Amino acid sequence: MKEDRFLTVILVVIGLLVALSLGVFFLKEDTTTYLSDNTPEGIIHNYIIALEQGDYERAYDYLADKKNKPDYDEFRQDLFIDRNGRRGLQIGEVEISEDTASVSITITESNRGPFFDQYSYSESALLIKQEGEWKIFQMPYSYWSWNWYQEDN
Repeated sequence: MKEDRFLTVILVVIGLLVALSLGVFFLKEDTTTYLSDNTPEGIIHNYIIALEQGDYERAYDYLADKKNKPDYDEFRQDLFIDRNGRRGLQIGEVEISEDTASVSITITESNRGPFFDQYSYSESALLIKQEGEWKIFQMPYSYWSWNWYQEDN
Protein backbone atom coordinates (compact mmCIF):
# COMPACT_ATOMS: atom_id res chain seq x y z
CA MET A 1 0.00 0.00 0.00
CA LYS A 2 2.81 2.43 0.90
CA GLU A 3 4.57 1.56 -2.35
CA ASP A 4 1.44 2.54 -4.34
CA ARG A 5 1.26 5.94 -2.60
CA PHE A 6 4.99 6.52 -3.14
CA LEU A 7 4.65 5.70 -6.85
CA THR A 8 1.59 7.96 -7.12
CA VAL A 9 3.45 10.86 -5.47
CA ILE A 10 6.40 10.39 -7.84
CA LEU A 11 4.10 10.36 -10.88
CA VAL A 12 2.24 13.47 -9.68
CA VAL A 13 5.55 15.32 -9.13
CA ILE A 14 6.76 14.30 -12.60
CA GLY A 15 3.46 15.44 -14.10
CA LEU A 16 3.70 18.82 -12.35
CA LEU A 17 7.29 19.30 -13.56
CA VAL A 18 6.28 18.51 -17.14
CA ALA A 19 3.31 20.91 -16.93
CA LEU A 20 5.53 23.63 -15.45
CA SER A 21 8.16 23.15 -18.15
CA LEU A 22 5.56 23.36 -20.92
CA GLY A 23 4.05 26.46 -19.33
CA VAL A 24 7.40 28.22 -19.16
CA PHE A 25 8.22 27.22 -22.74
CA PHE A 26 4.96 28.49 -24.23
CA LEU A 27 4.56 31.58 -22.06
CA LYS A 28 8.10 32.93 -22.20
CA GLU A 29 8.38 36.44 -23.57
CA ASP A 30 10.51 37.35 -26.53
CA THR A 31 13.37 39.32 -25.01
CA THR A 32 14.75 40.46 -28.36
CA THR A 33 14.55 44.24 -28.52
CA TYR A 34 15.73 46.85 -30.95
CA LEU A 35 18.42 49.33 -29.95
CA SER A 36 18.80 52.98 -30.87
CA ASP A 37 19.57 53.64 -34.55
CA ASN A 38 22.12 56.33 -33.61
CA THR A 39 25.22 54.13 -33.54
CA PRO A 40 26.81 51.71 -36.04
CA GLU A 41 26.54 48.83 -33.57
CA GLY A 42 22.86 49.65 -33.01
CA ILE A 43 22.23 49.54 -36.76
CA ILE A 44 23.95 46.14 -37.08
CA HIS A 45 22.05 44.77 -34.08
CA ASN A 46 18.71 46.00 -35.44
CA TYR A 47 19.45 44.73 -38.97
CA ILE A 48 20.09 41.22 -37.64
CA ILE A 49 16.97 41.25 -35.44
CA ALA A 50 14.83 42.48 -38.34
CA LEU A 51 16.12 39.64 -40.53
CA GLU A 52 15.64 37.01 -37.83
CA GLN A 53 12.06 38.21 -37.23
CA GLY A 54 11.27 38.33 -40.94
CA ASP A 55 10.85 42.13 -40.97
CA TYR A 56 12.58 42.52 -44.34
CA GLU A 57 11.25 46.03 -44.93
CA ARG A 58 12.94 47.30 -41.78
CA ALA A 59 16.16 45.41 -42.60
CA TYR A 60 16.13 46.82 -46.14
CA ASP A 61 15.87 50.37 -44.76
CA TYR A 62 19.27 49.89 -43.08
CA LEU A 63 21.03 49.44 -46.45
CA ALA A 64 23.06 52.29 -47.91
CA ASP A 65 21.72 54.10 -50.95
CA LYS A 66 24.65 53.51 -53.27
CA LYS A 67 25.17 52.33 -56.82
CA ASN A 68 24.10 48.70 -57.39
CA LYS A 69 21.95 48.51 -54.26
CA PRO A 70 19.62 45.51 -54.62
CA ASP A 71 15.95 46.24 -55.09
CA TYR A 72 13.62 45.07 -52.33
CA ASP A 73 12.54 41.85 -54.10
CA GLU A 74 16.15 40.85 -54.82
CA PHE A 75 17.03 41.62 -51.19
CA ARG A 76 14.30 39.30 -49.87
CA GLN A 77 15.15 36.55 -52.32
CA ASP A 78 18.89 36.66 -51.59
CA LEU A 79 18.49 36.62 -47.82
CA PHE A 80 17.10 33.18 -47.20
CA ILE A 81 18.54 32.44 -43.75
CA ASP A 82 19.05 28.73 -43.17
CA ARG A 83 16.79 27.81 -40.25
CA ASN A 84 18.19 24.26 -40.03
CA GLY A 85 21.35 25.47 -38.36
CA ARG A 86 21.81 27.75 -35.43
CA ARG A 87 23.60 31.04 -35.67
CA GLY A 88 24.75 33.44 -33.00
CA LEU A 89 26.29 36.83 -33.42
CA GLN A 90 28.43 38.95 -31.14
CA ILE A 91 29.16 42.57 -31.93
CA GLY A 92 32.70 43.62 -31.05
CA GLU A 93 34.85 46.70 -31.55
CA VAL A 94 33.60 49.69 -33.50
CA GLU A 95 35.98 51.98 -35.39
CA ILE A 96 34.54 55.27 -36.61
CA SER A 97 36.37 57.56 -39.01
CA GLU A 98 34.29 60.62 -39.91
CA ASP A 99 31.51 59.25 -42.16
CA THR A 100 32.54 55.58 -42.20
CA ALA A 101 32.47 52.88 -39.56
CA SER A 102 33.71 49.32 -39.21
CA VAL A 103 32.01 46.97 -36.76
CA SER A 104 33.74 43.71 -35.81
CA ILE A 105 31.34 40.78 -35.73
CA THR A 106 31.92 37.22 -34.52
CA ILE A 107 29.48 34.71 -35.94
CA THR A 108 29.06 31.29 -34.37
CA GLU A 109 27.28 28.64 -36.39
CA SER A 110 26.29 25.13 -35.48
CA ASN A 111 24.54 22.38 -37.37
CA ARG A 112 21.88 20.13 -35.96
CA GLY A 113 23.70 17.07 -37.21
CA PRO A 114 24.66 14.09 -35.08
CA PHE A 115 27.82 15.75 -33.79
CA PHE A 116 26.58 19.35 -33.36
CA ASP A 117 29.61 20.83 -35.11
CA GLN A 118 30.16 24.42 -34.04
CA TYR A 119 32.56 26.98 -35.43
CA SER A 120 33.13 30.72 -35.17
CA TYR A 121 34.57 33.28 -37.52
CA SER A 122 35.12 37.02 -37.33
CA GLU A 123 34.41 39.55 -40.03
CA SER A 124 33.56 43.22 -40.24
CA ALA A 125 30.49 45.13 -41.25
CA LEU A 126 31.06 48.44 -43.01
CA LEU A 127 28.74 51.40 -42.68
CA ILE A 128 28.61 54.92 -44.09
CA LYS A 129 26.79 57.97 -42.86
CA GLN A 130 24.14 59.20 -45.28
CA GLU A 131 21.99 62.22 -44.47
CA GLY A 132 23.02 61.94 -40.83
CA GLU A 133 22.11 58.24 -40.50
CA TRP A 134 24.35 55.16 -40.44
CA LYS A 135 23.68 52.78 -43.35
CA ILE A 136 25.18 49.35 -44.09
CA PHE A 137 27.06 48.70 -47.32
CA GLN A 138 28.87 45.46 -46.39
CA MET A 139 28.10 42.60 -43.99
CA PRO A 140 29.33 39.03 -43.49
CA TYR A 141 27.98 36.56 -46.03
CA SER A 142 25.44 34.90 -43.73
CA TYR A 143 23.51 38.18 -43.66
CA TRP A 144 24.44 39.54 -47.06
CA SER A 145 24.67 38.62 -50.73
CA TRP A 146 27.95 38.62 -52.61
CA ASN A 147 26.58 40.62 -55.56
CA TRP A 148 25.18 43.67 -53.75
CA TYR A 149 26.97 46.95 -54.46
CA GLN A 150 29.36 45.26 -56.91
CA GLU A 151 30.47 47.06 -60.02
CA ASP A 152 28.99 45.74 -63.27
CA ASN A 153 31.52 44.12 -65.59
